[in-house]
Amino acid sequence: MPDGTQPRNADGLTISPSAAERIAKLKQIEGNDALMLRVSVSGGGCSGFQYGFTLEESLNDDDRVFESAGIRVVVDEISLDLLNGSRVNFVDDLIGSFFSVDNPNATSSCGCGTSFSI
Repeated sequence: MPDGTQPRNADGLTISPSAAERIAKLKQIEGNDALMLRVSVSGGGCSGFQYGFTLEESLNDDDRVFESAGIRVVVDEISLDLLNGSRVNFVDDLIGSFFSVDNPNATSSCGCGTSFSI
């Protein structure tokens, strides 16, 4: 695509170049090449569901792995139902640095972008 982003994966999750770069940097900082970013959805937050981001090196039986440029993002099957077609991004601006999710399934989200409703 002209802006350097990848097309959205309709059956799964897309990893933006900025997210891939940040995950690679975190792996380097931690000195652990096996690390993957886990994206999860849980009940809560001000809009009903909230995103969670953790670094992990192991997989569960119900995990789906999405890869871009050698970087892996892991999502469990239940969370994937709510995240399908989403793009994981890393934002670095004046208000801070954080992972975010561009979720086409969300009908609304909170002002901070960490929770959503469907």
